[in-house]
Amino acid sequence: MENLIKKNSFLKDVSLVGFSKFFIILFGLGTSIIIARILGPEKNGLIASLYVYPAIFISIGSLGIRQSATYFLGKDIYSEFDIRIAISQIWIISTILSVVISLILIISFVDYKNNFYLVILSVLPIPFSLFNTYSSGIFLGKNEIKKFNKINWIPSLVTFLLSFILILVFNFDVEGFLIATVGGALITFILLLFKNKFIKSFSLIIKWNIIINLLKLGLIYAFALFVINLNYRIDIILLSNLSNSFETGIYSKGAGVAQYLWQIPMLLSTIVFARSSVSQNNKKFSLKVIQLLRVSLIIVSFVSIIMIIFSNQFILILFGKDFFNSISVLNYLIPGVVLLTIFKVMNTDLAGRGKPWISLKAMIPALIVNVLLNLLFIPKYGADGAALSSTISYSVAAILFLHFYSKTVQIKIKEILKFKYSDFDPILGLFKKHI
Repeated sequence: MENLIKKNSFLKDVSLVGFSKFFIILFGLGTSIIIARILGPEKNGLIASLYVYPAIFISIGSLGIRQSATYFLGKDIYSEFDIRIAISQIWIISTILSVVISLILIISFVDYKNNFYLVILSVLPIPFSLFNTYSSGIFLGKNEIKKFNKINWIPSLVTFLLSFILILVFNFDVEGFLIATVGGALITFILLLFKNKFIKSFSLIIKWNIIINLLKLGLIYAFALFVINLNYRIDIILLSNLSNSFETGIYSKGAGVAQYLWQIPMLLSTIVFARSSVSQNNKKFSLKVIQLLRVSLIIVSFVSIIMIIFSNQFILILFGKDFFNSISVLNYLIPGVVLLTIFKVMNTDLAGRGKPWISLKAMIPALIVNVLLNLLFIPKYGADGAALSSTISYSVAAILFLHFYSKTVQIKIKEILKFKYSDFDPILGLFKKHI
């Protein structure tokens, strides 16, 4: 397995994932522009409120199966065939639970304008998204980054095309975007059903030991992902209850632009996780991850400065003057998003080693800070208050995780953050290769 990793260079995988991330950003931003300019702040706020609970329960319902499947397959503990069977059986149960719980929460806490059709559409992507998440663990466990990226950007493309057709051409309003989102997840589901031979993996033969072990490790991943995602989305939940749809819509667009900065560390996270799960030399691998972190911080910081300088132009050109108040949301959020890059990169290293619980030591205190500050700031400052709360929370998470990561890998914080000219050698090598 080590020979395979050496052949298939880290740099090559980064470039492959980079193309995928580029298309995800491109089509995602295109979709965001369509719904912002056609539907306006209030309806964007309604969409954000409808999707917040399904998004959280997709992370819970995933049960950490992608991560645990990657770990067990990468370490060659179970066969691919047995893991596929176990995943298909877990998926059926988790889908039912996630859909039912999401429906109850939306009906109880979201003002869905007495249109139950919107509620149904908002939970329909859950089964397909869960399946897509589960099955991607097979690609990552086998370190098949190329195959993973062939289908990774398809949901964004399909959602963009359907949004364009349904909203711009047929004037389907909010329903058009919800249907488009279902379509994006459904197409990927169909492709993966045949790509990973999952169509042959549905069986009545239950191998309890594999299911239990997948869940034992997976549930730790799931809880960690739940806390992480809740910290990202608690502001939307509290805004929709403490404020109004307009403020929620304003916040969702500013936050959406700021969080595109995370695509830079996320470019690395898939590769880091897959390779960490099969690495035989943890210390050596962590040093590579730390090098990537330093490069990511420089790139993210540079891009964030550009975004702050031109924040007026970014928001007004993309979304129009109705979203003018999203400018301040973007500017308040960017510092926290930059700092959380530390967590985004390094957490995948520890998660790939089967140690997802370490993230909780940083994220639980950060979540508590986020909730308390949101309760204090949202009634007074609306969307800006939510943005400021998130930035403080993200900063707390980044600082705490840096400390715990340093202790776990036994590398001093000073060494982690000390920039070196050699950090850029892989990037320079890539340019030399293609010039």
